[in-house]
Amino acid sequence: MQTQFEALESKLVLDAGCGPGMLSCGASLLGAGTVTAVDIDGESLDILKENIECTEVDNIDIIQCNFLCPEMYRCENYFDTVVMNPPFGTKNNAGIDMKFLKMGLDLSCDSVYSLHKSTTRSHIQKRIKEWGAKGSVIAELRYNIKSSYKFHKQQSKDIAVDLWRLHHS
Repeated sequence: MQTQFEALESKLVLDAGCGPGMLSCGASLLGAGTVTAVDIDGESLDILKENIECTEVDNIDIIQCNFLCPEMYRCENYFDTVVMNPPFGTKNNAGIDMKFLKMGLDLSCDSVYSLHKSTTRSHIQKRIKEWGAKGSVIAELRYNIKSSYKFHKQQSKDIAVDLWRLHHS
């Protein structure tokens, strides 16, 4: 993000659905001006606070709220860069990944960097076109996800993941 697109240094960054804040801390360490970390889960935000202490960064603001709530539109086109690792949108929350991506695009005045299952690549390309934006996969990664839900049948699963960069046309 920073090396190829200069998307972090001195930028106003939003980490949407930040969880424990790995992307927030990474953006901060790479020189972000200010990082706003948003998540609905208070326990995840407690872990983020610990991670902030461990990394000794001081430019991350934490907000506990639902990233998809209409009040977030007060920040439309406000952030230079939005980063996210949204829920993958399977089983009980189908389509949530696209809702996150669209909201990120609406809140960014420049670009969104988002992680998605590689199997959704053609669907994301279609949605980007519908939204009048531009986007491409800038990295192909692999995640080893441990079982965390009752419907998971294996202890862990290796999943191909794309890092997308979306920007306004």
